[in-house]
Amino acid sequence: MTAADTATLHSLTLHNLASQIEAKDVSPVEVTDASLERIERLNPTLNAFITVMADQARADARTAADEIAAGKYRGALHGVPVAVKDLCQTKDVLTTAGSNFFAEWIPDEDATVVQKLRDAGAIIVGKLNLHEWAFGATGLNPHFGAVRNPWDTQRITGGSSSGSGAAVAAGLCYAALGSDTGGSIRIPSSLCGIAGIKPTYGRVSLQGVVPLAWSLDHIGPMTRSVRDCAVVLEAIAGHDPDDPASANVPVEPWSQHLEGGLEGLRIAVPQSYIDEYALPDVASRFSDAVEALSRLGADVRTVELPALHEYWAAAGIVLLGEAATFHKDRLASEPERFTESVSTRFVELKAVEYITAARQRDEARRVADAVLMADFDLLAMPATPRTAVTIESVERDDPTLGLTRFTAMFDLSGQPAISIPCGLTDEGLPVGLQLVGKMYDERTVLRAAHVFETQSGISMPPPPID
Repeated sequence: MTAADTATLHSLTLHNLASQIEAKDVSPVEVTDASLERIERLNPTLNAFITVMADQARADARTAADEIAAGKYRGALHGVPVAVKDLCQTKDVLTTAGSNFFAEWIPDEDATVVQKLRDAGAIIVGKLNLHEWAFGATGLNPHFGAVRNPWDTQRITGGSSSGSGAAVAAGLCYAALGSDTGGSIRIPSSLCGIAGIKPTYGRVSLQGVVPLAWSLDHIGPMTRSVRDCAVVLEAIAGHDPDDPASANVPVEPWSQHLEGGLEGLRIAVPQSYIDEYALPDVASRFSDAVEALSRLGADVRTVELPALHEYWAAAGIVLLGEAATFHKDRLASEPERFTESVSTRFVELKAVEYITAARQRDEARRVADAVLMADFDLLAMPATPRTAVTIESVERDDPTLGLTRFTAMFDLSGQPAISIPCGLTDEGLPVGLQLVGKMYDERTVLRAAHVFETQSGISMPPPPID
């Protein structure tokens, strides 16, 4: 490739890049070098990476190039630069969880999802910044610095998968792994203008991932297109006997079932709940998205869903109880090492409070499909009630709790949910459309999201950073 061609590689989707790699029009070595050069140039501004794995990435890219040249092409991730949230263990590579407690921790094995990426031939270029312990939705980390939004570097990315959102949006990698306990994939995907899916609980292994709240944690892909999300999800999903929460359900070829229309698809919109929390600029873009879904053939109807309030409240209690349990010894021995923004979130719950919320979680996972979508295939709402706020404003008013108003209830229920861009506000900031499906029905979620992305006419330019 010419230097000019290489300079524009970052603008390709993963799917388009994979086609070029398979056709041998571009080498994994060229692609990886281009990604590392872009990281070197833009990461000082965005602060998306905690650790850049340049030497290992280049060695892995050479191996991938040799394999592909020998006719041993593994699939759509082979030779593609990706990155992982720094909650995921990486063998012989620093894994911090965004905390000073783990500032020197070098695991001796990969998390299952990391190993699956390696098995698929992906080139892991680094470990991504995050909110401390993944316990917050802004991405302002006092130990490793704030992650900055590629749409406006004075604004937050959302979190806790903050580095994942910024790195994908700015073209530093072609996909990233995020985690989602109260919205931490969908919130930064919304605020950074990318696609990000929280799969059904248990669909993707949590083995080797530092927990925030065991029964609410999800791992999923963040990419620049819905098709790319489907490709990565195919690679990382599947039953893992080493993870007690892992579901023994088949992995589907989701990327092969994206085409078609939305005719006959029934979509519920909890409008009164949305009106209660969404700010006007978000509500306006969401209204445009709903009109587009209807125009594309979906049967969109307004519903009342009081259970959303109940599920959101219960999710917060479960998260607080399990996070405090995971950190019990650290809180007892070295409480001063937690920053105030995180330490103030650890509260002592009465057993009855946690048990009541946990029973609500278990009941939700049995009945949420019927309670929320009895006569519908999908639920549609904004992914976040507001766009990205300024970093400076967070010091006065942390928006974390408000940012989870449209997401946390689906961590409790465990249902799959995706955020995809649905336009820009007058300020030029991205808004995310969230589509929620029934348990293990990622196929419908991804297909509807892909149709919206490719046929709605609502286009998303790249962020103004280069």
